[in-house]
Amino acid sequence: MAQHAPPARGARLGRAAGANGSVSTVSGVVLLLPGASRFAPGPVRPLARALARAGGAQGLVAHAVAHGAGPREEAAGWAAEEVVRRYGDVPVCLAGFGAGGRAALLAAGHGAVNSVVALAPCLTEGADAGSPEPVKQLAGRQVLIVHGTNDARSDPEASFRLAARAKKANRSTCRFEVHSDGHGLREHRSEVVSLAVDFVLGAMLSGRYSRPVVDALGAPPPLGLRMPLASGFGRSLRG
Repeated sequence: MAQHAPPARGARLGRAAGANGSVSTVSGVVLLLPGASRFAPGPVRPLARALARAGGAQGLVAHAVAHGAGPREEAAGWAAEEVVRRYGDVPVCLAGFGAGGRAALLAAGHGAVNSVVALAPCLTEGADAGSPEPVKQLAGRQVLIVHGTNDARSDPEASFRLAARAKKANRSTCRFEVHSDGHGLREHRSEVVSLAVDFVLGAMLSGRYSRPVVDALGAPPPLGLRMPLASGFGRSLRG
């Protein structure tokens, strides 16, 4: 397959992490979409390390995506196409923080994408936003949204409204609230990373989730969209 040009100068994939460095063993790829500032990367870097540790032996690979000068969602779509070129027919998870979280949600319509993780997504929904963010591209995907209730940079209620609309067309949508945490999700970083890793492994490799994720996916709105992230999540995921 011919290589597709990036949608804008500078869009590229970072070095692969996980899968023991062997392309022949790759069974799934997570594309990590950072936030708007390299000085405030949020949970993306620790998530990349945790995914490599937890899923590398099972063939999971993680790549950071540099979006260059173009729209982040276009770079995410190009990156998914590049994964297909490099690795073949493997499932792709788009996992982003802040502006990268919004890009992950918007680019989910690519045929290789099977799951989305949006951490504190910066959405345009609101009183002055005009038309709401689209959700039809999320159909058929496993979707996790995580938001701090004290986020002063990206409105947590905007992600709730998007999740509520997405849930009507896609039952495989859940949203967790991190009480008292802000935009960077620093106060409960380990729990957020553990939740994201559990979700990605379940969506891409095992088909199994921890009990809180199962409950969130199965609960009717608004319960499954305002699921509190418990302190200490991750210490006994399968317990």
